[in-house]
Amino acid sequence: MALLPAAQAQEPRYTVVGDAIPKPLADKPGDAARGRAIVANRSVGLCLLCHSGPIPEERFQGTLAPSLAGAGGRWSVAQLRLRIVDGSRLNPDTIMPPYYRTTGLQRVAKSFEGKTILTAEQIEDVVAYLATLKE
Repeated sequence: MALLPAAQAQEPRYTVVGDAIPKPLADKPGDAARGRAIVANRSVGLCLLCHSGPIPEERFQGTLAPSLAGAGGRWSVAQLRLRIVDGSRLNPDTIMPPYYRTTGLQRVAKSFEGKTILTAEQIEDVVAYLATLKE
């Protein structure tokens, strides 16, 4: 099986319904513990660069974006999924990167062209974690 060159890589597939992506991106359910680790990791998710959240062991959390505390109480799992996959579908002016989009991006390093920031499994892990944050 031949791999597509980055310029021909296909956009990941999912269906947006209203302000949500109802169906999981991965075949298995997300793991909240792995999701918390991704959110806290400053090399993978980079979430705490802009957001603050209930992760007290991580210092220097962001203040540019809403707190992640209570995210599971504000949005459904499907709504959280869309916000992580591509928040620009809800707010075209957002500074949040599309974690699961490969096309229509600007200033992407060659080594990252055609690749998503997070995998489908990682997206589901982050969604599972955020869904636990009710307050």
